[in-house]
Amino acid sequence: MLKQLSWKVGGQQGEGIESTGEIFCIALNRLGYFLYGYRHFSSRIKGGHTNNKIRVSTSEIRSISKNLDILVAFDQETIDLNSHELQSNGMILADAKFNPVLPENCEATLLVVPFTQIATELGTSLMKNMVAIGASAALMNLDKSIFSEVVKELFERKGESVVQKNIEAVESGLNFVNELLHKKNFGLQLEKADGKKRLFMIGNDAIAMGCMAGGARFMAAYPITPATEIMEYLIKRLPEVGGTVIQTEDEISACAMAIGANYGGVRSLTSSSGPGLSLMMESIGLAGMTETPLVIVNVQRGGPSTGLPTKQEQSDLMAMIYGTHGEIPKIVLAPSTAEEAFYDAAEAFNLAEEYQCPVILLTDLQLSLGKQTIEILDLNKVLIRRGKLVDQPIPEREGKALFKRYEENEDGISPRVIPGMKNGIHHVTGVEHDQTGRPSESTKNRITQMNKRMRKLNSLKMPNAVHIHTPHEKADILFVGFNSTRGAIEEAMEKLNREGVKVNHAHIRLVHPFPSESITPLIESAKKVIVVENNATAQLANIIKMNVGHTNKIVSMLRYDGNPFLPEEVYSKSKEMM
Repeated sequence: MLKQLSWKVGGQQGEGIESTGEIFCIALNRLGYFLYGYRHFSSRIKGGHTNNKIRVSTSEIRSISKNLDILVAFDQETIDLNSHELQSNGMILADAKFNPVLPENCEATLLVVPFTQIATELGTSLMKNMVAIGASAALMNLDKSIFSEVVKELFERKGESVVQKNIEAVESGLNFVNELLHKKNFGLQLEKADGKKRLFMIGNDAIAMGCMAGGARFMAAYPITPATEIMEYLIKRLPEVGGTVIQTEDEISACAMAIGANYGGVRSLTSSSGPGLSLMMESIGLAGMTETPLVIVNVQRGGPSTGLPTKQEQSDLMAMIYGTHGEIPKIVLAPSTAEEAFYDAAEAFNLAEEYQCPVILLTDLQLSLGKQTIEILDLNKVLIRRGKLVDQPIPEREGKALFKRYEENEDGISPRVIPGMKNGIHHVTGVEHDQTGRPSESTKNRITQMNKRMRKLNSLKMPNAVHIHTPHEKADILFVGFNSTRGAIEEAMEKLNREGVKVNHAHIRLVHPFPSESITPLIESAKKVIVVENNATAQLANIIKMNVGHTNKIVSMLRYDGNPFLPEEVYSKSKEMM
């Protein structure tokens, strides 16, 4: 029996590839397995090759793997493009409709199953994905009942007849393969899972849930891959708690609306990807100058320009830290799992209000669209902190003196009021201003206000700013990464440690202001520092060099072809770098 297995389904976009993987995963998640999925898809609505690779394990996993055990193919292109991943004992389940051919040098076993024919005989060819699920269940020796339960829940609203037809499709696929193989065991059965209940979701859904838990009640956004699911989730759920989502005409309007709503006292956000964030930069500067809380989610994708909108990349890091003109305080968070994305999204609103500045939640396509198993979320861990928001009566001032909204003080964070607060009237402007908000070009005032804004973050102390896994006091290798590279790094580290190489790992969750105090000792105690990131210019490595030094120790492991890092790749490349 296997401790883990990789399964992939592929075909043309629009053929139900995503739903096939979804039903397969829901069933296995309910059995208590850990799952991690990654979709390869084209930047068009229909057509073009797409596939969904799912890794299933009896223990926690945070990445897909290089190898493949079962490939479900709805066309020849799927076999041609993906068969190289199959292990020698791997299986291809291919639809008889396209007369599948096994490529040369492929040692896997080809099973031709009439997915489309069986589905058509049951009523509609659309059910071929259900036949394929049944065929997969037969290879893995899974009980059909778990799939029947999932089908009932997913199709119940369409009526009992539809439910039964889909259940029949699953059973037909299972029975066909069992008869074809005479129930022969091909060694693709997984060890029994622990049966524990866990969540299974994409990072974007976790972010949206975290925003709601953190008190967000307004979102303004424009659709863009790969961030749109955040808006789609909140469109459905935010009204249930009295919130509102507005789809704006562009990202400029979205950011400006979020600033306005935050100024009015409502916790608000916007989300986008690289091109949208470029349009928001002027408004982000406005939030910094007016000291208005603002939460922005940026899901990184392949760039520049339209670039690779449906592919993995981590090339917005420098832009998120330094992209705005002028200088403002800014916080940039970088969760590495869907679970962290939930809690960091909620915490982002606290930080935005406490420090009265923009907070960017930086993720990447693999984290935001990859579906993964996470533990049940604990809402008791989510606290609401509103910083220096004035909620007590403000004393009257003599004459017509305005409220000192930008009052000079030691920590740089001034009292904040919402419009309508008695005796709280003040100016708000994007030009330099004095303590009451009135425009001022005084050199003395400029220095005072700049220093006040820039010292805000001196007191920022974020627990777990760096995820540290350090089994060795002195390491041969220190891996450093951010966002979704964590899983691949962890597995490579584990394998290297088993071989006697002393490896530590630091995964950065707060990339700005940079947590030098946490990182510096780890770098100093390592012989070599390997920074793993999905970009061409070693952005994270350069930030580390700027803040920590030790440039002679730091080397970069880069990937920027649109694909995520695999554990095997991190392992083999690190061996070469030693």
